[in-house]
Amino acid sequence: MFEKSTWIRLPRNVVVGHGVRSAVVDVVDDLHLQGRPLLVTSPTPRAVAADPVAADFRDVGVDPAIVTVEAATFDAVETVIETAETEEVSYLVGIGGGKAIDIAKMASDHLDMGFLSVPTAASHDGIVSNRGSVPDGDTRHSVAAEPPLAVVADTEILADAPWELTTAGCADIISNYTAVMDWRLAKRLKDVEYSEYAAALAEMTAEILVDNADMVRPGLEESAWVVTKALMSSGVAMSIADSSRPASGAEHLFSHKLDRLAPDAALHGHQVGVGSIMTAYLHGGDRGVWRDIRDALSSIDAPTTAGELGIDDGTVIEALTTCHEIRDRYTILGDGMNERAAREVARKTGVVG
Repeated sequence: MFEKSTWIRLPRNVVVGHGVRSAVVDVVDDLHLQGRPLLVTSPTPRAVAADPVAADFRDVGVDPAIVTVEAATFDAVETVIETAETEEVSYLVGIGGGKAIDIAKMASDHLDMGFLSVPTAASHDGIVSNRGSVPDGDTRHSVAAEPPLAVVADTEILADAPWELTTAGCADIISNYTAVMDWRLAKRLKDVEYSEYAAALAEMTAEILVDNADMVRPGLEESAWVVTKALMSSGVAMSIADSSRPASGAEHLFSHKLDRLAPDAALHGHQVGVGSIMTAYLHGGDRGVWRDIRDALSSIDAPTTAGELGIDDGTVIEALTTCHEIRDRYTILGDGMNERAAREVARKTGVVG
């Protein structure tokens, strides 16, 4: 008998567009959420979006609790959990970049409460995915969690965010190319669980950005629209797969290793973008995919070299030769590269001089 089954959790409402920040209360009503919300934010997004959202709630007679987190840490998650329990709230609203949303996501999962995602920067696909990412010392943990009940993404706010955050989001999506290549390889060689639907969605999302990279420009709300929709699709692909596989392969292992070797040197999305150039080369040699990735990244002003990341060549080579040890996930890196092979790949792709 056929006994396969799956349970896919996706946001019920996705609201994207100009000025939709003011729709948060309406979205809450549409979800039939009752009681007091806890708004989870960070310093800059608080002034930009969280305080106005709080005022909207007060206008309808609801006094939200607010917690402002300074950094993405497990201590911050615990602070949100304690605040939620003390303030007797019924649901959470993450307002900000990846930091606030990931913390709200993990806290809501622990509390068994729903949460809404209100991004203020299009910096990564965590705004809609079922994964949270928090650094812990020299390690970054990717934690399974529930996806948001709804996403409210105001393109006017997103277009006003620092350009480097948007380019990091673009690079994160473009790296889906190599993540899916690795996933297919792992399916063929290790028989890992694989979803054609999730893989196709993640790959299509990367292709959309590569094909339209010349349209993504600073300060354009249309660019924020394109990038945000792509981030949504990437996050949904992970929820469909119930895994980060559609958007995380060897290029993410490379980035995680850089986090250990050169903490805070560059944004996560920029690091995976550079990693994707090299891992695409490993998958296809001199075929054109790695060049398409590099050209698309260059077109949106995202880094394509070690120097542009602010990381020295030796650190990039060390990361490439050791990052396969980060987690038990089969990728094109297999059981690792030796230094000579890593240096050759990095040199041929222009990542190092």
